[in-house]
Amino acid sequence: MNISNNCYVEIHYALYNEAKEEVDGSRDGEPLPYIHGRKNIIPGLEQALEGRVAGDKFSVTIEPELGYGERDEEKISIIDAESFAGFDAITEGLMCQIEGADGQPQLVTITHIDDEEGEVTIDANHPFAGQTLNFEVEVISVREASEAELRDGLTG
Repeated sequence: MNISNNCYVEIHYALYNEAKEEVDGSRDGEPLPYIHGRKNIIPGLEQALEGRVAGDKFSVTIEPELGYGERDEEKISIIDAESFAGFDAITEGLMCQIEGADGQPQLVTITHIDDEEGEVTIDANHPFAGQTLNFEVEVISVREASEAELRDGLTG
């Protein structure tokens, strides 16, 4: 079966940055499941998987606009360190979830801690934003998604 919209797909992947260092992947664990055409994965990878079949192995390079987008400097802000009073400890590089300006949870990375000023710099850009992504992919399985998967997603 060829991968097309509403197919349940499982892949193994390795993601390499521009320096050819592996920065993410699934090969040491379970394959990544997703439903094709539902925007569960980045657009460039979904496009590269279209029409593939179980057993296919390929490499693909994805530019930022079809990956995690360009970096947005407006997503970097400085907040009062008191905002992290409930945390056991914070360190530069720590990813954490905070309440965004709209009241919704937001994933951010702490990029700088200024103890003297009592301020923390956070970055709400995806860690791979602005980067060209290099994937090695293996299609493990392809089948039609069940009605429940289409209705509820993969966790329903």
